[in-house]
Amino acid sequence: MHILVCGGAGYIGSHMARWLALRDIRVTVLDDLSTGHRSFVQWGDLIEADIRDPVALDRVFAAQRFDAVMHFCARSLVGESVADPYSYYASNVGGTLNLLQAMRTHDVARLVFSSTAAVFGHPQADRIDEDHPQKPINPYGASKLMVERILADAASAYGLRSVALRYFNAAGAAPDGTIGEAHDPETHLVPNAIKAALGTGPALTLFGDDYPTPDGTCIRDYVHVDDLAQAHLLALDYLDANPGAHAFNLGNGQGFSVREVIAAVAQVAGRAVPHSVAPRRPGDPAVLVASSDRARARLGWRPEYTKLAPILETALRWHFSQDDKQ
Repeated sequence: MHILVCGGAGYIGSHMARWLALRDIRVTVLDDLSTGHRSFVQWGDLIEADIRDPVALDRVFAAQRFDAVMHFCARSLVGESVADPYSYYASNVGGTLNLLQAMRTHDVARLVFSSTAAVFGHPQADRIDEDHPQKPINPYGASKLMVERILADAASAYGLRSVALRYFNAAGAAPDGTIGEAHDPETHLVPNAIKAALGTGPALTLFGDDYPTPDGTCIRDYVHVDDLAQAHLLALDYLDANPGAHAFNLGNGQGFSVREVIAAVAQVAGRAVPHSVAPRRPGDPAVLVASSDRARARLGWRPEYTKLAPILETALRWHFSQDDKQ
């Protein structure tokens, strides 16, 4: 089997490429390296191309045969999407349309799509399942929901088989320390808290402490990046016997507040996490916690990392490995 991993130089995509290669599945990575890292492409060949370029995509699919596509390419910063929505729709929706059209032209009929919990907007239940109303409150979430609708239409019109996997917060790193989470700029809580604790980054900024939660800070559901990779491969297998467009929520099913994450990082690192409080960011809901019962029942998904501390330990191991290289 040969899988094209679009966005395979990024955080989750690179872990996916590693997961596939360790199971003797052939991988080709497509990435424009605008936010990804060439050094993260350690499994499979790299094709530098932009999914917003339909001519480039046609050349990629014409040059070799792929059995399926895993699609991680996206702009994904909530605040940035509010400030610059056009770029999010151009990349996340327009780019995905280009990819889907290239797949159809070259008869590639299976796709696993990286979606997000942001498609739901403000939660109306303690744990969000797949039947929860989808009312995104920012352009990032709206762009992903648009793609999910396109995938449903493509299943009816063209027979495309797809699974959209809605992540709640991805965290952690490869257990062997080979790759981890590195964005520029880094906006995610876990790596910023670790860097603040280690003194390799500035003090952490906590955005908002006046949310309607027990300690006033946002609550999120954290899932290890390798557990996400496991779910993607299970989703691909699921498509063998299940035509159509499907969607599953992926999370731990338990929420941790920003202050609880800060305390856990301090405990794992053995150092305090310097931090300050700033106003809320636009577009951030107070609570996002998943119900992943459907993924467990239908995909057979069994996350290995079910507690916060082991997830943070893998992330910390990768950050220590980066310090050793400097």
